[in-house]
Amino acid sequence: MSPSLNPLRTKFPSPLKSPSLYNLCNSRNLHIRLHLQIRCNQGSTQQKPNPKKKIVLFGAAPSVLEQKDRQVNSGDGGTTSSSTPSMWRFVKRVPKRALTLLANLPLAIAEMGAIAAFMALATIVEQGESLEFYTSKYSEENPVLGFFTWKWIVYPGFDHMFTSPIFLGLLVLLGASLMACTYTTQLPLVKVSRRWSFLQSSETIRKQEFSDSLPCASVQDLGAILMGHGYEVFLKGPSLYAFKGLASRFAPIGVHLAMILIMAGSTLSAAGSFKGSITVPQGLNFVVGDVLAPIGFLSNPLDSFNTEVHVNRFFMDYYETGEVSQFYSDISLLNFEGKEVMRKTIRVNDPLRYGGITIYQTDWGISALQISKNGEGPFNLAVAPLQRSGDFKLFGTFLPTGESDSSGKVKGISMLARDLQSIVLYDEEGKFAGVRRPSSKLPIEINGTKIVIEDAIGSTGLDLKADPGVPIVYTGFGALMLTTTISLLSHSQVWAIQDGSTVVVGAKRNRGKIEFSKEMNVLLNKVPELVSTNDAIDS
Repeated sequence: MSPSLNPLRTKFPSPLKSPSLYNLCNSRNLHIRLHLQIRCNQGSTQQKPNPKKKIVLFGAAPSVLEQKDRQVNSGDGGTTSSSTPSMWRFVKRVPKRALTLLANLPLAIAEMGAIAAFMALATIVEQGESLEFYTSKYSEENPVLGFFTWKWIVYPGFDHMFTSPIFLGLLVLLGASLMACTYTTQLPLVKVSRRWSFLQSSETIRKQEFSDSLPCASVQDLGAILMGHGYEVFLKGPSLYAFKGLASRFAPIGVHLAMILIMAGSTLSAAGSFKGSITVPQGLNFVVGDVLAPIGFLSNPLDSFNTEVHVNRFFMDYYETGEVSQFYSDISLLNFEGKEVMRKTIRVNDPLRYGGITIYQTDWGISALQISKNGEGPFNLAVAPLQRSGDFKLFGTFLPTGESDSSGKVKGISMLARDLQSIVLYDEEGKFAGVRRPSSKLPIEINGTKIVIEDAIGSTGLDLKADPGVPIVYTGFGALMLTTTISLLSHSQVWAIQDGSTVVVGAKRNRGKIEFSKEMNVLLNKVPELVSTNDAIDS
């Protein structure tokens, strides 16, 4: 069987014999303009010579703006340039100049630095306190650092930093900078990356970061190899263009949008949320709307604020040393009709969420001791906190047992408790009388009074919050992590052209350039070598 001829090696004579004429006709930047100058003098019988003709060769095409100006000056459309007010042209240029200014990277860095500085200041200056607090702590008689007084805090709104006009204005300015950068820089880059950018000359391809030549090869075979390694391949005549990893070009846009979401959610949280805290004894109820208070000008009450909360039970777990390890609240949510709509036992880091409201377990206490006296009762003695230092708590109560002494002091039995496990009792003279556990039901007689500790009733400390910005912030951070990961991917581009029997290849990548060169060498080694007709006949 006769070997097939290689079409790449077939040569056709050029119809243009003259090299200069060939180069002139194939020049892409050739423009010819004819200027006709005609002069007519009314009443003159003298014949003027033929109009002059000029041929002007341009090395490059005129700009679009220049063409439009020429069309206006020539009277196309019946409008002249003088009829367009200069003020209107200035107004049209303002948005472009504003976008260029906002998209400036140093400006965006300065904005983020200012926001970080104000956030750091908010961790130093107490937030949400009364005017009396700031005037006393940052008084004008004793200014901090010699100049910092309460006026520097209250007047700019730094006592509510995250809702102050200065802080919100910086957030808006940073968001505008991110959107301007996306519009002026990132979107054009994506459009260019998606465009099929064929290179028509071997010299241009050889100027890429990676270039090589494959003798006796076919550009179609190269395209098949690239397609098998995940590239999108496009062929146009003898030219090839391929790319991979276009998603990384979209990642900066996603990062900017994620940051805008985070800032918008944070602003909504600071200016549109509700907060409140309450300590509720076991067995009592409260209404959510009575506890929550607005903290910003965007706060809008929810329908779930009418929900009633009932504390069914409060209890604690202890370490072997007797210290409190965890505390729990079994709570129920009731609607208008008193019907239970939700019930959950919450603890620290395990809150209850319902209708946009979140109930956190944050604190605990002892509200009352249930005792029996001389066989009568039981009845409750109110308990008050006596000392609190860190995690150490101390609660106490007093049981009157007789008449007051000569100094007017009431005689009675004192009871102290650090938690719900044990109660320490003291007699009328303040001497230690004994310890009883509420669950033991063992009586103790002090100064002729028989006492039984029936139970210690705990109280739960709850924090309530309604924050509409939390879902937006979580969505923004999730998108930020995803787009940041995508941005680490590389965007690879490959160009090739068939130059006779040789394929000239050029390529570049935005990151990982050393590994990319090795990868391209491996791919090019897989391109099969074409066998010429003479070699096939000899073999």
